[in-house]
Amino acid sequence: MRYPKLGHSYHVEDVVGMVRLNFKGRVEMHEGPVEVAPGITLHPAPGHAHGLQVARVHTGRGWVVLASDATHYYENMLTNRPYSTAFHIGQMLDAYRILEKLAPSPRHIIPGHDPHVMTEYQAPKPELDGIVIRLDVAPIGPPPTFPGVEKR
Repeated sequence: MRYPKLGHSYHVEDVVGMVRLNFKGRVEMHEGPVEVAPGITLHPAPGHAHGLQVARVHTGRGWVVLASDATHYYENMLTNRPYSTAFHIGQMLDAYRILEKLAPSPRHIIPGHDPHVMTEYQAPKPELDGIVIRLDVAPIGPPPTFPGVEKR
């Protein structure tokens, strides 16, 4: 966190808040893989950040992997070009393989920051369109494509 290029995503009050919660016994640490509730497992996928984990959730359409920062955008994973801010580039590339092993298809991997996700899935109600999406149903939009990348 002391290097500006790596630490810009951290806010001191958030870190202090987590330390306070930890001292109150309200933080549970996992070194995964671990089941945190029926149908919800956490899996290590370091690279972007040390200790990063992804969530695998069993839904009506099968296992869905919430990739968080393991892949910011579809393009990062599908082209093997990691996001520019990373703790360990090699581990970040390895994390893409972890995501692929955890999900039945690339369409079951949800990147952490890709705006395409909001157009690829439907809202639970029309008034929530563009705000909330359902990941338990099949995508309604086409998968993203990138030059030189074959469809998987």
